[in-house]
Amino acid sequence: MRGMIDYMLFLSQEANRLLTEERGCVKLKNVQRKLRARQQYMISQVSLLYPVKILVGPAQEQELESYSSSSRLGNPSASKPVNQGSLTILGLNLTLLPFTKMSFFTDKKEVQRSATAVGYVAHAVSLIASYLQVPLRYPLRLGGSRSYINDHASSIDPASSDLSLDTTLSANVKLAEFPLFLEGQDTTRAAYAVFLLNKDIEQLLNFIGVKSLGPRHVLANLKELLRSVQSSEYIDT
Repeated sequence: MRGMIDYMLFLSQEANRLLTEERGCVKLKNVQRKLRARQQYMISQVSLLYPVKILVGPAQEQELESYSSSSRLGNPSASKPVNQGSLTILGLNLTLLPFTKMSFFTDKKEVQRSATAVGYVAHAVSLIASYLQVPLRYPLRLGGSRSYINDHASSIDPASSDLSLDTTLSANVKLAEFPLFLEGQDTTRAAYAVFLLNKDIEQLLNFIGVKSLGPRHVLANLKELLRSVQSSEYIDT
């Protein structure tokens, strides 16, 4: 896998070099198609590793196709997202209820399954971002069902008041870390972490010119991202 990433980096560098050559635009387009084809293959492997499916009936599954058309940015005819609760990733539901209404009587196994599902999503998003060469706005710290996401936050340290302005500004920009799981954590922080994870998915969707399906549709957005990159339109864009 490392070799494939190096190959994609080589193609990217080759594309920049071609811009300075005669008929560089034609050659550049060919290199870009090769790069997108490689990205498409790598992300198809992510789709196999973390399949997002919709449950149909009590024991049957099929690939989600109900919103697989016309979701490009600016297209008013984008399909309506499906019910988030019917989607699974690697067979697990991502239930957002425990993140907002946890009590002593909450099913702890459900909380663990949800944290595991979020961990799968985080890993998939991290892989896709690396293959598309997109720095995530909210960086992830992967740890399976104990993963975290970071948000940039300003913090003023009174002890730094005697430092130069440049030093103070650089020191004050810190990362606030939020848990992508509930156990022993503030439910508000966990809910915000899932919100940030969805914003990362939206960032990747926007990067490839696809509209997000909504702020509460983490798995639906991930499904749409995987589908869009694997479509023939992605190669020809």
